[in-house]
Amino acid sequence: MSRRRKGTATVSGRRGLPAAVAPMYIWTALFVLLPLLYIVAISFLTPDKAAGVLPVFTLENYKRLADPIMLDVFLRSIRLALETTLLTLLIGYPFAYCMSRLRDKTKNLVMLLVVIPFWTNSLLRTYGWIILLRGNGVVNTLLTGWGVTDQPLSLLFNYGATLLGMAYSLIPFMILPAYSSLEKLDRSAVEAARDLGAGKVRAFFTVTLPLTLPGILSGCVLVFVPSTGMFFISDLMGGAKVSMLGNLINEQVHTARNLPFAAVLSLVMLAMALLFILIYRKATGESELEGMV
Repeated sequence: MSRRRKGTATVSGRRGLPAAVAPMYIWTALFVLLPLLYIVAISFLTPDKAAGVLPVFTLENYKRLADPIMLDVFLRSIRLALETTLLTLLIGYPFAYCMSRLRDKTKNLVMLLVVIPFWTNSLLRTYGWIILLRGNGVVNTLLTGWGVTDQPLSLLFNYGATLLGMAYSLIPFMILPAYSSLEKLDRSAVEAARDLGAGKVRAFFTVTLPLTLPGILSGCVLVFVPSTGMFFISDLMGGAKVSMLGNLINEQVHTARNLPFAAVLSLVMLAMALLFILIYRKATGESELEGMV
């Protein structure tokens, strides 16, 4: 009797499952799938400044990707995204490691300081860096006042300023996943390695780092994907000297009014993000298998 009831409950639960997830499918279709199909369709149409697009099929928009100028923008965007990811990793992981070893009260305070930037508009935070780094800003005033330099340094409107702005805006996305992995870390495994004769450095690289690799890779994905499209930071802190893929899309939409080519560039950005996510899935899958073995 109980088995029959259990089987009936299981069947009814399966029947109710599609109705429960139907809103998610509808939401995904309306706000993800349909806009994506719209962008793909526009990418094959002919641009027209007056009407936006003409319903004439063409592959010229994709052929423009082979232009050396476009290739240079792609490589610069990938380079900036990778360097931003590496910089946030070098700063964020040690920060998360130290934060995970603090007392609960201090840990909560530090976590609050990490999360506070999410409560402030990123555009305002970028202008804050401009105030600090401009010719008569705080940094140059201190350097010249202390006699470190004779004249103000050119700290803005270059690649380094863009990299700094990107890393500052995205570093919480590296700290939080890394901290989550470090909090879940089994400390007994580290203690066992120490008991077997491993030093602090060897125990870290052989036990702590491999066990927290999923959190590191999650942070890398969360930093790399948005860093390819945050054009306003390169506009404000890099000036016209630093043009990225996001800047190029914005220019095609508002200045050149070439929506089909902007759609092509958007698909390229999406492909880059999907490739990085696939690499992440493969790496995390292998790490999980190694952990099970």
